Amino acid sequence: MTSYKELLQQREQLEQKIQEARKSELADAVAKVRALVAEYGLSAEDVFPPAKASRGSQGGKVAPKYRNPETGQTWTGRGKAPKWIENQNREQFAI
Repeated sequence: MTSYKELLQQREQLEQKIQEARKSELADAVAKVRALVAEYGLSAEDVFPPAKASRGSQGGKVAPKYRNPETGQTWTGRGKAPKWIENQNREQFAI
């Protein structure tokens, strides 16, 4: 039966072999991809088209709809209403 230290040494040797094999195979894969890109005149957009944003994940800013005339603070009308507009007619604060 092999000892713990011997097993650790074998693992280190295997990890080195794994890393060498990975580097070699990656180099071959990159060379193949580059050859295909050159052969067909592909661009990055051809290979990796931009992802379409889903409805909820656009994350763009929304223009403010309301402004506090005293402080200049604004509110988009989304989320919890600020204290300065609560329980008031929002039309008077419309931008």
